Amino acid sequence: MLPLKEKDRPIVKKLLEAGCCARCVLRFCCLGLQSAYRQSYEDTARELCAFISDSENNESQVAAVLEQHTEDPPSKKMKMDAAEMDVQSEGDSAVVPTVMEEGDAEPADSDVCVVCLGVLQQFCDEAYAIKISEVVKAKNYQFDTMVLSVSLPAQLSVREHSCWLHVKKEVREKSMCLDMDDVIQVKEAFKWTMQGLVSKELGGVPVVNKISRQTEQFEVGVGFTHPETDSDCHFLAGICSDCFRPTKNKQFVSQQNVFTRMAVVKALEKVSDEKFLKKFPCPPTRPVSKCIAQDVQCLHVSVFVAGRYNKFSRTLPQTPWVIDGERRMESSVEELIAAPLLSSFRAEGFNFSSSGREDVDVRTLGNGRPFALELLNPHRARFNKAEVRQLQETINQSSDKIRVRDLQIVSRDAMGHMKEGEEDKTKSYTALIWTQKAINKDDITFLEETKELKLAQKTPLRVLHRRPLAVRERVIHTMSTCFLDAHHFHLKLRTQAGTYIKEFVHGDFGRTKPNLCDLLKSETDILELDVESVDVDWPPSIPE
Repeated sequence: MLPLKEKDRPIVKKLLEAGCCARCVLRFCCLGLQSAYRQSYEDTARELCAFISDSENNESQVAAVLEQHTEDPPSKKMKMDAAEMDVQSEGDSAVVPTVMEEGDAEPADSDVCVVCLGVLQQFCDEAYAIKISEVVKAKNYQFDTMVLSVSLPAQLSVREHSCWLHVKKEVREKSMCLDMDDVIQVKEAFKWTMQGLVSKELGGVPVVNKISRQTEQFEVGVGFTHPETDSDCHFLAGICSDCFRPTKNKQFVSQQNVFTRMAVVKALEKVSDEKFLKKFPCPPTRPVSKCIAQDVQCLHVSVFVAGRYNKFSRTLPQTPWVIDGERRMESSVEELIAAPLLSSFRAEGFNFSSSGREDVDVRTLGNGRPFALELLNPHRARFNKAEVRQLQETINQSSDKIRVRDLQIVSRDAMGHMKEGEEDKTKSYTALIWTQKAINKDDITFLEETKELKLAQKTPLRVLHRRPLAVRERVIHTMSTCFLDAHHFHLKLRTQAGTYIKEFVHGDFGRTKPNLCDLLKSETDILELDVESVDVDWPPSIPE
């Protein structure tokens, strides 16, 4: 039995006359009992009719409301047009709809709800739950709990506002109060009705509003559109134009895309009742068609995998190297790492990030460079430590150009540790230096005594096409040398992260000051460069 009170009687009657469906009536009665929405539409309609009826068995009234839930209505149509209602007696008497015989000249009225546009009528049943579950099963995701989300046409907010104004006068006359914030949202009513049905079809998997462990969140989204009433929102642009301006990054959007649900809600908060009633019918007009259900969408929250990589090749870029639309190298570090992970997690894509990057001809040695991979919409998300260790081994066996260590699944928040204070970190390098002028061991020993050398580095010419022009101050903390011959020596450097080592060596046409050419008073160049260490304490080390 619906827990309705005497004060709800005028609201129920007025909304049924206006063309609201049974579940929308419950929403406007601010009924927050979830089980009330889960019972069959037919039972809810019967109870509402009995509630407003003077007699206990008013079959004609029941038939009129049940008609709103019938896909193929019988030959006799019930009309609930308030303008044609016959009042049986004074007071809150039952409403008796007129009967239209099949074949009459005047077509029968639509049975679609004037507020939810059929969402809570035609899409809150076992048949739609089966459709949702079939899509989920076909996608073959791994999950223990599911979040059900719903996207509704923005015009539902306009129609709901209209119905609220329609009943507000009635309740005020009876010294009652109906606040718009107390009305149960269509989304909530839909979820309360469907969560249990979908859960049953999925074998009892919990279907909830939110999952506390973000790494395991699996969301199934259902959406609805209603082209027939898309223009319902347009009058708001003339009243609150500031609510519907495209953002700076989205100047070229269609008119319809401007009318988002958030923008419409914001405009409705600003518009006065008087202006609204001049522009929009109250109650809303009956639509001819119901909402159109969009494709069911499944999305698992991203999984983040982190580790450190070594690069042993001088012909392997960190990321795909494409110039003027033409690929220059066969593979890249990110692709060699990502390929086995994409396959194992059954992800639809990835985003790669790292603590800095090396040039294609630079090796990364030592403990390696920290990296993280965001795996997009993975169909499998749970791996134990042994399985992650096997994934690491698979990556390492796939190529002799790279090696991965400390592979682990991390949280989105932990990703920030890789970028925290990035420029305050230090990196160590070994460079093979050539000098035009012949040198001996004593000519380079002074470099080892040079500490905390401050550089002013203008954006290098080789990266100027993708980085803004600026002068960056960097520090070389220490240097050490190893003499090889009259024109070659090894230079070891420990520098502030972000220092351009190649430009420090050859000067970049004077764009880096001071540079090694200035210090040695000779033209110098760099023949080979290795990254020896990236001093970032993340991700945590994992014992072999």
